[in-house]
Amino acid sequence: MRAIVLKDGVGIDHLQLETREVPRAGPGEIVVRLKAGSLNYRDLATVNGFGRSGPGAPLVPLSDGAGEVVEVGAGVTRVKLGDHVCPQFFQTWFSGGPSLAAISQPLGGPLDGCAQDYIKLSAEGVAKAPKSYTAEEAATLPCAALTAWRALVVEGSIKAGDTVLLQGTGGVSIFALQFAKAAGARVIITSSSDEKLERARALGADLTINYRKTPAWADEARKLTRGYGVDHVVEVGGADTLSQSIMAARIGGHVAVIGILSGLVKDVNVAAIFSQNLRITGISVGSRAHFEDMVRAIEVNDIHPVIDKRYPLEDARAAFMTMAGASHFGKIVLNIA
Repeated sequence: MRAIVLKDGVGIDHLQLETREVPRAGPGEIVVRLKAGSLNYRDLATVNGFGRSGPGAPLVPLSDGAGEVVEVGAGVTRVKLGDHVCPQFFQTWFSGGPSLAAISQPLGGPLDGCAQDYIKLSAEGVAKAPKSYTAEEAATLPCAALTAWRALVVEGSIKAGDTVLLQGTGGVSIFALQFAKAAGARVIITSSSDEKLERARALGADLTINYRKTPAWADEARKLTRGYGVDHVVEVGGADTLSQSIMAARIGGHVAVIGILSGLVKDVNVAAIFSQNLRITGISVGSRAHFEDMVRAIEVNDIHPVIDKRYPLEDARAAFMTMAGASHFGKIVLNIA
C-alpha cells in the first residue's frame, strides 16, 4: 500500500511516498480502506516540526480521513465489514470531558495518520460517517467540524438569536458558520479578502469585516452589535488576536480558543476577562460521543462541507503548500482511493 511519510527531518520537502505492507486486524481491531483525507493547520504545524523535539521517527501525517471497514478482528461488534467510518482524532476519548488519558493518542502525531491507503485502528476509535456523505465530505469532519461543533454547541450552548464572531474562512470557521446558522444565530465573519467575505455571505454570514481595512475589528464588531458585544467568539488566530476577541465579546460572553495561527504567547488583558465576566474555553477537537451527536445534527439539517481544493495522495506536498499559503476557503482534501 501507499503511505505519505515524514522522515529524515521536518518540513514539507521531507514528505515522501513509500510502499508499506497492508496491516492486518488483531482482536478488537479493524482495518479501514481510506478513501479520502483532509488537511488541518495542525497537520501543517506537525509536518513543520511543532510538537516534535527533533526529526523523530517516521510519521504518516493527517489527522482526518474517511473510508470503508475492510477487515474486523475477533470480538469486534461496534462496526461491520462495509461500514463507512471516520477514524477519530483522539483514539481514546470516547465520551465525557477531556482527560490526559483521553487526549494522549491523536492521529497524525504521535500515532500514524490518514495519508495512507489502509489504517489499522481499535474498533472503538471510529464513528460512522453521515449516510449521505461522500468519502471526501466525511474526511473533513473529525477535526475541523468537530472543533466548531464543540466550540459552539457543546461548550457554547449556542441558541437562536445569539451573535457569533468567526475569524477567517478556513475549515473550522466555515463549519462554525454552518452550525451557527442552523442554530438560528447571527454570524459576523472576518477575512483579509473581500472575495472570501462575499463567499461567506453566500453561505449565510450576516455581517463581514475585512481586518486588513479595519485592523480594530473588535471595535467594529461592537459597533455592529450596537455596543453590546458578541455572544460567542471562535478564536482561531491565537496570540495576536485573542486580545481583540476578548474585547469583542459581550459581558458574560464566551470565547472558544481553538487555534495558534499567529503564535502561542502574548500579553492577555486579564482585567477585561474578569470585568466582563467572560468564559474562555480551550478547545482541542472533541470526543467520539460529540462526533456522533454532530453527525445527527448534520443529517437533520442537511449540512455539507465546503471543499475548496482536491489533490491525489501522491501530490500531498502540493496540498500542504496550499495549506501553508492560506489561499483556501473551507477544506483541502486528499483523494486516496
